[in-house]
Amino acid sequence: MKVRTRSTAIFGTLCLVASLALTTASADEPATAQQAPKVALTKVTTAANPTAGTAGPGGTVWIAERAGTVRTLSHKGLSDPVLDISKEATTDGERGLLGIAFDKKFAHLYISFTNLEGTSTVDEFAVRKGKIWPETRRTVITQTQPYSNHNGGDIKFGPDGYLYIALGDGGSGGDPHGNGQKLDTLLGKLLRIDPRGGKPYAIPADNPFVGDPNARGEIWAYGLRNPWRFSFDAGTGDLLIGDVGQSDWEEIDWAPADSEGGENYGWSQMEGTHPFRGGTEPANHVPPVHEYDRTGLGCSVTGGYVYRGGAIPALKGQYVFSDYCDGAIRALRMKDGKVTGASDLGVNGGEVISFVQGGKGELYVLDIGGGISRIDPA
Repeated sequence: MKVRTRSTAIFGTLCLVASLALTTASADEPATAQQAPKVALTKVTTAANPTAGTAGPGGTVWIAERAGTVRTLSHKGLSDPVLDISKEATTDGERGLLGIAFDKKFAHLYISFTNLEGTSTVDEFAVRKGKIWPETRRTVITQTQPYSNHNGGDIKFGPDGYLYIALGDGGSGGDPHGNGQKLDTLLGKLLRIDPRGGKPYAIPADNPFVGDPNARGEIWAYGLRNPWRFSFDAGTGDLLIGDVGQSDWEEIDWAPADSEGGENYGWSQMEGTHPFRGGTEPANHVPPVHEYDRTGLGCSVTGGYVYRGGAIPALKGQYVFSDYCDGAIRALRMKDGKVTGASDLGVNGGEVISFVQGGKGELYVLDIGGGISRIDPA
């Protein structure tokens, strides 16, 4: 598949931040070359600038479109919009409808978007018999954004049943406000909240900074620049974050399922394993498990999922990810939080903005230009 030119990029500002070398390496040790599993990309359908997706009830996959619509994908194809907030969302810069998630029982749908003022917003809807009830809508959490880039916006429910929310450092370049290392702001963080435990939400008592008067209790991890896409391994519960870099390095961060939170991933003192503009490595810095430089065609890591489907046995247990600018689909072999091998799967997803994990563990690739493809055995 031919790689799209950058002039077609709708999220062009994402492409200014880093790049991808065709040879990759673990932050801790060199990754050994191994034979890549044989896969193919099967185009399933086309949407209007798809940005995110999630497994839905009844074996469906729900797709968020950047302008503010949500559609369902089933064996019948892509539905008409089941939700439309396009009059409430702004799409300047890197904004729009950016995240979508169901709770474990498919009883509530959560959407993450930037409203007309550019404020990051997470709203909740009740879902009954697979259908959204618009009259139940309520706002769970908001965060003012100083700039139109690095807003983050991904949301996922963890194995613990809590809602995790990724927020970038607020934008511009180089983290001018130092938000990544500040604990009194939600920017540059991964949050963990209980959306049904209070009004509008509750903070879990075991969050790492609960009780610290100088820190926000919602924070689970910090030192992130733009954690555009993160996921939990459906097999182990481990957390993986694709954090978009600034100038030289893209990174993938990892935390074990039994983590108690509080990880500092280093930004903006560090970019990957490297001091950023004379920065000093924090004593509690948790380095990435994988990083790549900008000697290739890439520019912005798109985090994916550990493959737990059944269609491609050779890929099982590997972390699948890509880059928005070069579109190559890649995989990491990992053991005990260390990368033991890296491979290029030999297929290209275009301007890969996100991955979606279906209910049976199979993975879909979203191209911001419209294509929705499934990773199948070759």
